[in-house]
Amino acid sequence: MPYMQSMDSAPSPQMIPPTGTRATFTASDGETLQYKIWAPVSGFKRAMVLLHRGHEHADRWDSVVPHLALPDTAIFAWEARGHGQSPGRRGHAPGFMAYVRDLETFADHISETHGVPRERMSVVAHSVGAVVAAVWAHDYAPPLAALVLATPAFEVKLYVPGALAATRLLLKVKPDATIKSYVNGAWLTRDGVEQRAYDADKTISKDISARILVELFDSAQRVIADAAVMTQPLLLFSAGDDSVVKNSAHERFFLRSGATVNEHVALPHARHAVFHDLCREEVCASIRRFVQAQPDGTPASSRGDERGATKYEYDTLRQPLPKFSPKGLSFAVQRLSMKTMGKLSEGISTGLRTGFDSGESLDYVYRNEARGFPVIGQMIDRGYLNAIGWRGIRQRREMLRAALQRAAAAVRKDGLPRQVADIAGGAGRYLLDLLASPEGDDFSATCRDRSETALACGRTSAEALGLEMRITHEKGDAFDPASIATIAPQPGIAVVSGLYELFPANEPLRRSLGALHALLPRNGWLLYTCQPWHPQVEMIARVLTNRDGEPWIMRRRAQGEMDSLVREAGFTKAAQWTDDFGIFTVATARKL
Repeated sequence: MPYMQSMDSAPSPQMIPPTGTRATFTASDGETLQYKIWAPVSGFKRAMVLLHRGHEHADRWDSVVPHLALPDTAIFAWEARGHGQSPGRRGHAPGFMAYVRDLETFADHISETHGVPRERMSVVAHSVGAVVAAVWAHDYAPPLAALVLATPAFEVKLYVPGALAATRLLLKVKPDATIKSYVNGAWLTRDGVEQRAYDADKTISKDISARILVELFDSAQRVIADAAVMTQPLLLFSAGDDSVVKNSAHERFFLRSGATVNEHVALPHARHAVFHDLCREEVCASIRRFVQAQPDGTPASSRGDERGATKYEYDTLRQPLPKFSPKGLSFAVQRLSMKTMGKLSEGISTGLRTGFDSGESLDYVYRNEARGFPVIGQMIDRGYLNAIGWRGIRQRREMLRAALQRAAAAVRKDGLPRQVADIAGGAGRYLLDLLASPEGDDFSATCRDRSETALACGRTSAEALGLEMRITHEKGDAFDPASIATIAPQPGIAVVSGLYELFPANEPLRRSLGALHALLPRNGWLLYTCQPWHPQVEMIARVLTNRDGEPWIMRRRAQGEMDSLVREAGFTKAAQWTDDFGIFTVATARKL
C-alpha cells in the first residue's frame, strides 16, 4: 500500500473521554496488573485491546486513542508486568509465556467485568506486544473479530554478530541477566517532538530480561512456522525504515497465515514506532477501516483432519524418506542408536517395549528419575528425560493438577457428584494426586484404559498411597459410546488426557465427546488436553514407535480445531493452561 500524504480525518474525540481511567486485573499467578480504559459515555458492545511495545506503558496510547475510536467500542490498554505502573522488575517476567498467560487473563477480565465476548474483541498490538498477541492467538485460538500486528518483533535486529547465541550462553551463567536496549527516539520515529518525548519519558525503562529476549525470538519462530493454523482476520504493518526489527520475518508470517481475510500494509518511509511516527494517522485510519469491516469473530474449523496445514504435515510424515537422503540417513542412525546404546536407559527401554506413547512410558516420564546401566545408561536416560517434549509433558501434569483442583472446587460448590472419571488414564497418576490432596480428599475416581499393564501399575500405586478404596482401575474403550455410558457412579468431572492427540481422525473424537456430554450431569466439567505444536514431530514419526509397535506419527491438532470439536459436542470452554513451550495445553469446558 503506498504511503499517503492525505489522510481521512480522525474521529471526534467526544466519542470517548479525553483521558482514560486506570483499573486493575488479577493475573493467573495472583499479580495485580494495571490497564487503562476509554469507554464511550453512551455505552459499548465491542472492545479494542491495545498492547504496547517493549519498555513502554499504557500512557503512551493517550494521544493515539482518539484516532482509533469507533462507535460502540471501548478501548483497553494493558500495562505488561514489569512496565509502567504494573509491578515487577523492569523488563522482566517469569518467562515470555507469562505475558501470553496475562493476556489470556486480561481477555477473561474484559469479558467478565465489561461484558464483551471475545468474538467482539479486536486486538491492536505493537512490536513485542504484537508477538505476545500473535502467540496468544495461536496457542489459545480466541475467535477474535480482528488481529492487528504493528511492526511485530518477530526478529529483533541484533547488531552485534552472534549476540543471540551469546545471550543464550549468558543465561546458563546468570539466569536473571538484564540487557540494556540500544534504541532511542530517533530510531523509532521521524517526528522530532515524539523523539524528544520518548527520550524524556522516565517511565520507559531500557531494561529487558535476557531470558525474555531469547524466548521472544523462540516463540516468534514457532508462530511464524505454524501461522497457517491461525484464522483470525489479520492486518499487519511493516515500516520500511525499521531499525529495530526485520521485515523479512513479517513477510514469512504473512505468507503462511491461515487467515482468509488479511492485509499487509507496507509503510515505505516509516520507522518502527508507527503509532508515533509521521504516518500515524494513516495507520489509525487503516485500523479503523479494517476493524469496522469485520463481523463478529468465528471459531476455527473442526475439519482439520480433512484439509489444512496439519493434514498436509501428517500426510508428508507418512511418506518414507529416500533411503540415502541426508535426513533419511540421520533418522536411521538415531533409530539404530535407540535400539543399541539406548537400551542402557530405562526410559528408552520402556518406550521400546511398550511404546513411547504408552501409559507405562508416560508414568516413567512423570517420575523423572534417571535410571539405567550405571553412569552411562543414567546419563543417556537423563538426556532422554530432558527432551523438550517430556519437559512439556511434566508441565502438562502440573496444569492438569491445577485444572482438576479448580473443577473440584466448582463441583463441590454446585453440589455435583464428587466423582472423577478418566476414559484413558493409564495408571491415573494425576487422579491419585487429586485424591491425595486436600482439594480432593472427599472425591473418588474411575480410571479406565485399554492397557491391563498400565491399570495394574495404577492399582499398585493406589495401594502404596492407601487410596485403593477410592479409585477403580478398569478396562474400557474411550471411543465407544456404549462403553463410556457404563461408567458408574456418574462423574461430576470427566477427563481426557493425552488420548485424542494420538489419533489423526476427528470422527472418533466426535463420538467420544458426544458420549461424555451424555454421561455428565448439567454443569458437569470436561477436562481435555491438546498438542497444537511440537518441534520434534518429524523425529518422533521417523524414530519412535507407538503402543502398537508402529511409527509414532502424530497429526497435530490446532487448539482452535480441538476447541471447536468440544463446542460442537455441547460444551462451553471455560479456561486453558499452556506450557512454556507451546506444545501442550489443558482446557476445561462445562456442560451448561
